[in-house]
Amino acid sequence: MFTQLGGRLGRNILFAVTILFFGIPIVWLLLAPTKTNNGLSFQNPLSFGNLSQIGTAAGNLFGYNHGIIWTWALNSVWYTVASVVIALATAVPAGYALAKFAFRGRSTVLFVTLLTMIVPSAALILPLYLEMSAVGLTNTPWSVILPLTFYPFGVYMIYLFTTTSIPNSIIEAARLDGCSEFGIMTRVFIPLARPAIVMIAFFAVVGSWNSFFLPFIMLTSQDLATLQTGLQILVSSTGAINGGNLSNIPIRAPEVALAAIISILPILMVFLFAQKYLVAGQTAGAEKG
Repeated sequence: MFTQLGGRLGRNILFAVTILFFGIPIVWLLLAPTKTNNGLSFQNPLSFGNLSQIGTAAGNLFGYNHGIIWTWALNSVWYTVASVVIALATAVPAGYALAKFAFRGRSTVLFVTLLTMIVPSAALILPLYLEMSAVGLTNTPWSVILPLTFYPFGVYMIYLFTTTSIPNSIIEAARLDGCSEFGIMTRVFIPLARPAIVMIAFFAVVGSWNSFFLPFIMLTSQDLATLQTGLQILVSSTGAINGGNLSNIPIRAPEVALAAIISILPILMVFLFAQKYLVAGQTAGAEKG
């Protein structure tokens, strides 16, 4: 009994510490736009300011450089949608083929897929930059979109789902009915694999939307920047964080906090939309057949 109470107490303490450690920065971020820059320094960091300050911060943020934050947001949407669509269009057929077709070199392809999953993305930045530079694509949207379409995690997840949850009997029955291989994949496999596809699509969206290092290296024009690199531009060009305010531009910590919240909202909406599919995708391969 005492062992159970001790274990329960330990779990509760760990849970409380985790909530405080990760929750306090989030609460501060949500409250920061309600305060002035001086208020952030001298008021209780977890106190609420006033609603009118949110409007002031929004006006300063959206007025910065003729509303360039809207351009950054549209760039993020364009890069994310294009890369995810292409990634799914290649990862889903590749994972399906690895699971259901026997061909020479299949084990090697699967091994390489697993190997590329553990390679740090930062290690690929230099060769990717040299490759894009060689074909003249640096400082273009495609220098960001094309590398993001490389999605070995999606290939492996579709492979796992197909091998554990799609019986060969279903595919053989479709073949006996005269369905082509392309028809089997589009009419039989994809509807059955929808939870897994939505799950890998969600992770692809998160990875593409939050990508910072790749667009930071590939893009030099502010008009091509994403919201993530735009935040860096916002901070470095105004000195809103470390330098107080290096110019007369009214971009300070509250405006930067508001920009960070705006960059998070699309991912939150995608998560809320895909939540039921994420749960189904996590448990879809738990039982074979």
